[in-house]
Formats: sequence, structure tokens, C-alpha cells
Amino acid sequence: MAEEKKVEKPHENGHHGPATVQILHEKKGTLKLKYVKLGYHYLVSNAMYLLLVPLIAMLVAHLSTVSLENFTELWNHVRLNHFLTVILCSVSLTFAVTLYFMSRPRSVYLVEFACYKPEPSQKLTRERYMELTKADGGFTEESLALQQKILEKSGCGQMTYAPKKLLRVPRDQSMAASMEEADEEMFGAVDELLAKTGVKPRDIGILVVNSSLFNPTPSLSARIVNRYKLRGNILSHNLGGMGCSAGVISIDLAKNLLQVHPNSYALVVSTESLTRNWYVGNERSMLITNCLFRVGAAAVLLSNRFPDRRRSKYRLVHTVRTHKGADDRCFNCVFQQEDETTNVGVFISKDLMSVAGEALKTNITTLGPLVLPISEQLLFFVSLVAKKVFKMKIKPHIPDFKLAFEHFCIHPGGRGVLDELEKNLELTPWHMEPSRMTLYRFGNTSSSSLWYELAYSEAKGRIRKGDRIWQIGFGSGFKCNSAVWHAIKTIDPAKEKNPWVNEIDEFPVQVPKVAPIVY
Repeated sequence: MAEEKKVEKPHENGHHGPATVQILHEKKGTLKLKYVKLGYHYLVSNAMYLLLVPLIAMLVAHLSTVSLENFTELWNHVRLNHFLTVILCSVSLTFAVTLYFMSRPRSVYLVEFACYKPEPSQKLTRERYMELTKADGGFTEESLALQQKILEKSGCGQMTYAPKKLLRVPRDQSMAASMEEADEEMFGAVDELLAKTGVKPRDIGILVVNSSLFNPTPSLSARIVNRYKLRGNILSHNLGGMGCSAGVISIDLAKNLLQVHPNSYALVVSTESLTRNWYVGNERSMLITNCLFRVGAAAVLLSNRFPDRRRSKYRLVHTVRTHKGADDRCFNCVFQQEDETTNVGVFISKDLMSVAGEALKTNITTLGPLVLPISEQLLFFVSLVAKKVFKMKIKPHIPDFKLAFEHFCIHPGGRGVLDELEKNLELTPWHMEPSRMTLYRFGNTSSSSLWYELAYSEAKGRIRKGDRIWQIGFGSGFKCNSAVWHAIKTIDPAKEKNPWVNEIDEFPVQVPKVAPIVY
């Protein structure tokens, strides 16, 4: 017979048994610990203000001892030297104000952004992917089985998009097809952005375009200049080969250019063309990109014009870039190369997760002191000293970045990447929702993914005035880059136009660990 579970019943007098009393005590202890932790953070974070109180009290107490005769004597002294005092004060004030405004960095505002949404006919279900791959005829049974296994565990849903010319049999991977894909993505995002903002193309003074694998001549940035007839003295930059983190790199470059070019608009376009970079070989480590990467693009309008602050959504607070390329293991973990039969693809090493972890650790070591409250920095410092100096066997303190940010936009490189970051940063499912839903709905759209995630939060009505957003991108090289934004206003989803608004009520969805494919 199966062993029966013992259920403890309350005593006849209404009191609980010993086990129940113990559980209640544990809950009270956890609750007390929670309030102690909150009290600690409040005390340390507001230490400056708390110290000012006794100082002000001392000043008031001292002033109370000053007699009326002392005030009269001071006033007479100032009155006799009135003209000189006014001149000195005016000169000092003018000098201080001028020095302050000349030395401080220009504020960079995100006026608006737009994400490209392909046509419904370009939707690629998991079953359709497998059917097209099998019909291709070039993949072995082992390669087909591997791709099916990757897809089933990828976290990608049934509504991602693929390039038009890859959805036909035989596929078309010509230069013309690749150019057509790039134009549709870039121009689709830029057209929507210009319509949203009302900015005239000739008012744009800075252009930064990034595409990692597709870099034709003339460049993609030149195609945008030609399409929109941008002015002749535009500062145009085209970034290539920088992986999925290139979107944050482009924002950082635009920010630096805006520091030295006053009264300017900067247009940043992040895209990727898959048509010419679809891998058609059978090397296991090079098949992953086919399963995860999908069509997407984003256009962002930045400004350093003070009048634009009122209509802008966000202010750029920090950008932090980390490059681990000096380490050979990091440099080689994501690499474009030929396989044994000269098919070009992107090799992904098994070391990717550990390399990404190292890059993130380096990045947050720089970012932490800029964004974390003093209380968290103090705890981290104490644990570090205890571990390194006193050789105490304790776990290093993991900073609670939820105290620094309300929203997280983490590059959706795959389910495994998101699982690791959720665990290491101790984030909640709510914080991870924009990243997981973007991976599910749009797949990995490379450098533009972070903007689909921010668009998700906007469509959900989660962005409030004063909120802080952390964008984290990972890319080949190996790089980890961060951008920190401050919400200038509350975003009303009813007034937004982005890829999510017409279907946002359908999300979030429960993404299964394994989604079986039957075709």
C-alpha cells in the first residue's frame, strides 16, 4: 500500500500544531529580512539627505545666536561696497554659468523609432521551414534532424518572417535578391519613422547604418542617401561585420558625433540581409544561424536639439562598450568562414555561452558604478574585500540591477542565452517577457532585436515617465555593449504605431521547452 501523507489538523482549542507554528515563524522571519533589506537600501541611498538634516539644524542653531546688531553691521558693510559687490557677483555668476554649459556634454534625445514588419506572406512556420529545407535537396538526413531539433527548442514561434526569395524552390540568393531584401527592410523602417516624426530628410545631418554580413558597394548608407536625397554634407557611416551588438555601437557612434555637431538630427538604421547569407552546407556548427535568424530592421531618430526634448521619448544616459577580441577564444567563437565544400556560413563555437558570460561580467563591472545605488555598490565592495583580502569562502555579491532599471531589453540570441541571463542577473519572468516574446514572435533579427523589445514594452503600456531601460547586445568579436535610457514621458500605447499594437493582447504566451514539429 502507498504510504499515506500525514495532514496536521488544528487542535481542538483552535491553535495550530508545532509544524504550522514553525512555518509561520519562518515566514515572519523572511518578511522581517525583506524590510531590513529595504531599510538598508533606503538608508544608504539617502545618506546625503539624512546627513544634511543635522547640518541644517546646526546652522539654524548658530544663526539663532546672531544678534540684530550683527546683521546691521553686515548690511552696512555690504551697502558701502554695493557697486563692487554687484560687479563681482555678476562676473562670477556669468563665468560659472558659461563654464558649466560649455563643459557639460550635450543631451542626446531619442525622438522616435520604428521597427519594420514584413508582409504576412513572408511568415515562416517551423513546419514550413522544414519543408523548404528538405525540398532544397542539399541537406543530409543528419542535418535535417539537427535543424528540426534546434527549431523545436529554439523558443521561436510560428509567426517569424523570412526573405521572399528564400521562400521559393529553388531559392534565389543572388545579389539582386539580397539588395531587394535590404531595401525593403531599411526603407520600410525609415519611411515609417519619417512619417511618425514629420522630420524632413534634408534636416538629417548624421547617418549611421549597420549590417553585419551584407555590405555591398555602394554601401547601404549610400543607398539611403540616394533614396531620400539627403544633403551633400551629411556625416555618413556604414558599419559592417560587428554582429548583433552593432545596434548599440551605432547609437554610441551617433551619440559621439552629436557631441561635436550642435543642433543636429542623427538617423540610425540597424538591419541584416539573410538572402545571401543563408547557409546551404552540412557543417553542424554552422546550421544554427539558419534556425534562429529572421527578417527585421529598425530606424531610430536621435537629436541634440533642446526644443526636441518636449516631444522625445527617451534621453540617452550611458553607453558602455566591451570588446574581448584580444582573447583568441573570444575572437573565434563566432566566425564567418567556408566549410569543406566552400559553402559560406557562420560558425558558432560551443564556448559561446561562457564567452558571453565573461563579456557581460566585464561590461557590468564598468556599468555598475554608473547606475547602481550606493547601497548595492557598498555590498559588492564588502563581499569583494572579504573574498580577496580576508580569503573568506563566501559567494560574491551579485548586484541587484532591478534597483537600477525598470525594464530590460536583452538580445534574444536564443532560449539558452536568455535562460542564462535571467539566472545570472536574477531577473523575474516579467523582466524577461519582452525578450522572450520578441524571440517567439520575430525570431533573432540581429542588431534590430532590441528595438522590437522596447516596442513590446511600449505596446504593453509599461513605460512610465522616469523609468530606466537597459539594452544589452552581444556580437561577434566578441563584444558586449550596453545602452541606458531614461524615459522622458509616459508612453500611451493607444497613440503608438509599432509591430505589436494590433496583436499585443495575444501576448505573453507560454513558450514550451520543446515544440514538436510534424511535417
